[in-house]
Parts: sequence; C-alpha cells; structure tokens
Amino acid sequence: MKRISSILIIVFLVISCKPKAYLKEGKAKNDLATTTIIQNHYNTKNDFETLYIKSSARYEDDKQSQSVTAEIRIKKDEKILVSIRFLGITMAKALITPKEVKYYEKINGTFFEGDYQSLSEWLGTDLDFQKVQNMLLGQPFDDMKNGVFSNEIVDKLHKLSSKNTKMEKSFYFESERFLLKKQEITQFEKERMMIVSYPKFEEFSGLILPSNLNIFASQKKGRTTIDIDYKTVTKNDEMSFPYSVPEGYDQIFINQNN
Repeated sequence: MKRISSILIIVFLVISCKPKAYLKEGKAKNDLATTTIIQNHYNTKNDFETLYIKSSARYEDDKQSQSVTAEIRIKKDEKILVSIRFLGITMAKALITPKEVKYYEKINGTFFEGDYQSLSEWLGTDLDFQKVQNMLLGQPFDDMKNGVFSNEIVDKLHKLSSKNTKMEKSFYFESERFLLKKQEITQFEKERMMIVSYPKFEEFSGLILPSNLNIFASQKKGRTTIDIDYKTVTKNDEMSFPYSVPEGYDQIFINQNN
C-alpha cells in the first residue's frame, strides 16, 4: 500500500484568520459551576454561512518537516474544501462532507475516497465532519452541553474532564469569555494522545476565532507537530468548491492495521 502523504494531516488540521488585536483573556481564580463554564463558552456565537481562509502551516514528524500555505473554504455544516500549496503550486486538495472524505495529492499521484472510520484509525483519533469543523473554529470536538465532567482549576484555566477505562478528554477554558485554550484526547489502550492548543484569539467581522493553532499527536508509530499561523479570512462571500481528481492518479486505501 502506498502511504498517505503527511500533507493529508495538514489538510484536516488547518484554519486561519488575520490577527489584528488579540482578545483579552482572563485567568481562572475562583471555582465555577461546570454548567456556568459550558454555558458561557457557548454564549460566544460564531454565526456564518461561508468562510474563505488563508493560512501558513509547518508540519514536522520523526522523519521530515515542511512548510506550506493553505486555502480553506467552509460552507457551515455542509462541506470544507482545503487546498495545500507550495511555492504557489497546488500540491493537494481535500473535500470534506458529513458523509465522506475525498483527497488527492500531487507528489505521489494518489487519491483517497472513503468515510471517516478508516481515516480516524489512521490519524489516531476519532473524527467526523463536526469534529473537524469544530476544531478549525476553536470549538470543543464534542458538544459539551449534555456531558458530565469533573471540574478544577489547572494553570489558571478552568479544566473540564471526562474519563472512562478507554479514554480521557480534557478541555481548558480561560475566564474572560470562556474561550477554549486547549483540548486533549488520550486513548489508553491504543497509546494515543492528541493535544490541540489555541494560544491567541481575535475578533473578525463578528467572529471570534483562534489566530494560531498548535497540534501535537503521539502514537506508537511516532509523533507529529503542526504549527499554524492565520493570515486572512472573508465571511459570507459566495464561493464555489471545485474538486476533481487529475487523470492518471492511483486510488489508495487506508489499512487500519498500519
């Protein structure tokens, strides 16, 4: 099986907006009810129909590192199109919908079409369309409104956690607007961990979005880090989502045992 390019990981983990003025954030000092933290977090509305985003990203694993630019088009709750470019040349594209993932990359001349199950196994964390969209917008992977969480203050952030024998999830919030500063997922049996951090936030056209994004993923087969800097964002423009696999590309299949 031809191995999927590491650009694939960047495709699913890139989002951007142009920093102008970082939002003031608060340090947690007093214990608050879990429901208060969650409600205040979701009171920050990010209403939009479409987003057009440009960003830069640096990818590094145990074997290689590379820097790229990315163009992201989002039609809320419907589809995400990501174009990865190097020196102005499109090297990869991905079209993500609630039902399927389509992807091609130029270096090896390969493409992938499938659902989230095999892709989640290969990337090392459970994914679906909503989780990908939430992560790109600086939101928790899961809808926390109906969850049950432990609650404590760690490093001056409100930490909400849920844990069972297979997995632990933790979410860290600052205390000014209750923005998400970090989310962690640890899968004990599979020895996997993923941490997504949001160092700064910015308000743009009524949207509060992260201005940069840091991802760390650890599995048995190695570690991956991705650092993303946000450049520009345009809200609610009409846009197309062009995607077609070039002729002559070979289809690849994700072996869940690899």
